[in-house]
Amino acid sequence: MMDYEIVMLEEKIAVGISARTNNLSPDMGAVIGGLWGRFYQEGIYASIPDKANEKAMGIYTEFARDEKADYTVVVACEVTKEPAAGVYTVCRIPAGRYARFVIHGDMVQAVGFAWQEIWKMDLPRTFVCDFEEYQDDSMENAEIHIYVGLEAEG
Repeated sequence: MMDYEIVMLEEKIAVGISARTNNLSPDMGAVIGGLWGRFYQEGIYASIPDKANEKAMGIYTEFARDEKADYTVVVACEVTKEPAAGVYTVCRIPAGRYARFVIHGDMVQAVGFAWQEIWKMDLPRTFVCDFEEYQDDSMENAEIHIYVGLEAEG
């Protein structure tokens, strides 16, 4: 079982690009990988104004309690203010209670393994918004924080 801590987060505004997929789709990896590729290779990351920090985020939202259901994935970074309407997807990460998992390792494999384990855990998930926050850009030995939205206590 993976260790985590319960944290309270303020609302975050993230800006980036998005696509729809689901965990059982044969092209899920290509869809998500393609977003990450575009995010950096097409200069989207570099062009986003008012970044709150240098960290990239993978956000999962608009999904159901069913692992087979479609969801929206947004590759983004946190911003200090919402941009004027334009080419970006704007995603509001709701304030609230999250389980924070800190993982280290290969940026792709460690994250994939962590999500497989998280899906097996009996967490009181909201299924509103979960996200990964990449603390650095190391591919082989990254530090990644995964936040899973939890229902309020009580």
